[in-house]
Amino acid sequence: MRSLATFATLFMLLGAVSCSSSGGNPLLAEWNTPFGVPPFDLIKERHYLPAFRSAMAEHQAEIAAIVQSSDAPTFANTLEALDRSGKALGRVSSVFFAVEGAHGNDALREIASTVAPELASHGDDISLNRDLYERVNSVFEQRGSLGLNPEQMRLLEETHKGFVRSGIALGDEAQTRLREINGELAELSQTFGQNLLRETNDFSIHVTDEADLGDLPSSLVAAAAAEAERTGHDDGWVFTLQRPSINPFLQYSPNRELRRQLFMGYALRGDNDNEDDNKATLSRMASLRSERAKLMGYETHADFVLSDNMAETTANVYNFLDQIMEPALRVGKEERAALEEMMRAEGIDDELKGWDWRYYTEKVRKARYDLDEEILRPYFPLESVRDGVLGLATRLWGLTFTALEDLPRWHPDQQVFEVKEADGSHLGIMYMDFYARESKQGGAWMNALRSQSKLDGDVKAIVTTNFNFPGPTDDAPALLAAVDATTLAHEFGHALHGLLSDVTYEGLSGTNVPRDFVEFPSQIMENWMNEPEVIREYARHYQTGEIIPDELLDKLQAAGTFNQGFITLEYLAACYLDLAWHTLADSDEREAGAFEVAEMNRVGMIDEIIPRYRSTYFAHIFSGGYASGYYAYIWAEVLDADAFQAFKETTLFDRETATRLRREVLSRGGTRPGMELYEAFRGRMPSIDALLAKRGFIPGR
Repeated sequence: MRSLATFATLFMLLGAVSCSSSGGNPLLAEWNTPFGVPPFDLIKERHYLPAFRSAMAEHQAEIAAIVQSSDAPTFANTLEALDRSGKALGRVSSVFFAVEGAHGNDALREIASTVAPELASHGDDISLNRDLYERVNSVFEQRGSLGLNPEQMRLLEETHKGFVRSGIALGDEAQTRLREINGELAELSQTFGQNLLRETNDFSIHVTDEADLGDLPSSLVAAAAAEAERTGHDDGWVFTLQRPSINPFLQYSPNRELRRQLFMGYALRGDNDNEDDNKATLSRMASLRSERAKLMGYETHADFVLSDNMAETTANVYNFLDQIMEPALRVGKEERAALEEMMRAEGIDDELKGWDWRYYTEKVRKARYDLDEEILRPYFPLESVRDGVLGLATRLWGLTFTALEDLPRWHPDQQVFEVKEADGSHLGIMYMDFYARESKQGGAWMNALRSQSKLDGDVKAIVTTNFNFPGPTDDAPALLAAVDATTLAHEFGHALHGLLSDVTYEGLSGTNVPRDFVEFPSQIMENWMNEPEVIREYARHYQTGEIIPDELLDKLQAAGTFNQGFITLEYLAACYLDLAWHTLADSDEREAGAFEVAEMNRVGMIDEIIPRYRSTYFAHIFSGGYASGYYAYIWAEVLDADAFQAFKETTLFDRETATRLRREVLSRGGTRPGMELYEAFRGRMPSIDALLAKRGFIPGR
């Protein structure tokens, strides 16, 4: 949801058509492309910085025009004018940060470092503009007599709140310090992310003995051989810290020492006491956030953030996490015992270590369920999984997806689709960028290149989805693990949230919602991909076209909650770590390693399981927007697990239920509080029981 406190973040997310004097800069010219997509084929690195600065100047002129108006403040000349402002800057930012994240290089990273504090300062100039606030506040104080519709009232309330949360009420000295903090945080965030990318790209292991590959799937063996060739080796296989490379090696390699090396390479990213070390950077960021919260009148940064989220308070989040931590620890310890037993059976007289967990998990999985990923993977070719995910939207809402071969794109691997309604009318454009590469940041995410709005014409969304799947080889197409299907569905859910948005104001459009609600529309889509009825539609052998056999599908379903203790615990560990850094009541800088150990000891974490993201590579909270909000994924899972029961209670593709989900949630953006949207769909508050059952934490369910 648009907040004047986060203009720099907003500019990374929004984009819209704008006409201005371009001076030959394609970012500033009118985009005469099909559907108004960005002209990626014309945009060069040299265009970005001048475009940023020109667009910021244009935005300031738009704000000045609002402030200097001689007319009394009204909703139209103040709130709507403010929603219209910054369109050029929004589209420059949306293009730049999308490309820099998915296909960056040193030049783009240097631009990001340069522009980050400038964007922060620009945002402060607007959010701390007292004359602008006075106009907004004047309208706000009259709100009960203006006859505003619910969406207009929501925009007014959120805009007013954004000014307040940005520090507009602070005195001059405090505002000066706030600006300094915001600028420094913007720079530190860029530093953190760039250090992490270098640390990730700089580490690999070269394997020369085929026996060390164990039962690694043939498609991944081929990918590792291609990586070896790409990096200048005459033979062997190279494994990197990208998840499609490291995780399978940890699962299948019998060489315990090599597993240790790769595991520790991953676990020590940003923690090597070198020029890319992130410990001092993140500790400084936590300190500055704590200081800023105090300036704003809050005890901690988490208190400040959560006061604007569904969870509302830090105590509510801790209580929620603790409810899940207790059964997760119980199950995790049972899993550890089984792994230790398997390890002893193989004659290893040593303690189980972090680099052993995935290896022995795979062995226990195979022993219990006779399930081998080598057999499964050929049934999950990327294009079949993609079509299965897109097919969900077709069956639920009648949407169709037409591949567009000739649209500009930032990398040749991208696929582009026109999304149409059931009646054939245009709904939006979706880019999909599937494969891991050195120029791409880790993980999976969605960007809005243009957000839907109707204030000045019917503007349709343009969105991107980004992944880090293993690419095709000379012998086979890209073959996914079964779990990757849910990742694809997750980001597609974010894309749908943007595409199906049907609101007037860009500031309330699509994914502009509280952090702990934004994952609900994405995570509910994951549920369908694990249903046997759906799996049979998309899981087809890449060579024969054979539907996945019932025998394999039964095994996959039987193993559905296997290893959930580990999966849940490594995630919860990161949630607790996020909160620990952001519930500091003072601004003293901590030594990151000792701080992290203390928090893991406090929650009773199993030693062999490290947080999904240790502090030094926790990009979500130190170079992304999830500080004090990483819990949002499992918070939203309560919503998605409960909401999916509405379909299970009818049929998986019940059109009435699907229509209600679209009408009450997916189309509404941030026009109502998240819980109100959920209750409008479900007819009641959510229950945590569906989540616990889904993860296998309720015996017998």
